[in-house]
Amino acid sequence: QLQLVESGGGLVQAGGSLRLSCAASGRTFSNYAMGWFRQAPGKEREFVAGISRGGGITDYADSVKGRFTISRDNAKNTVYLQMNSLKPEDTAVYYCAANLFGRGGTTERTNYDYWGQGTQVTVSS
Repeated sequence: QLQLVESGGGLVQAGGSLRLSCAASGRTFSNYAMGWFRQAPGKEREFVAGISRGGGITDYADSVKGRFTISRDNAKNTVYLQMNSLKPEDTAVYYCAANLFGRGGTTERTNYDYWGQGTQVTVSS
């Protein structure tokens, strides 16, 4: 089992920034591509950003390109999501997820093997 624990969520005004972290334990972190997803009330869980095992390849949803940055530190077993220029429509529960060996790429929810419990991000207007 790979355990994932998110942190860093909170309440922020529109235009502000937050940095989410996801700490992994239990398995070899560098074997996993990582992703961030989010789910707003009444909506499907959607892809936000993904990063390859070594960190050299990233992918983003169109809605967050240019505002969010995903990164990872394999020495610390942690993946990050830096969120800038936040908008009210970014309000959601944010989840990190792990995809063993990055099978099938990072954008599809069904490719992921492990999920964190989520952290709430609320952006006020």
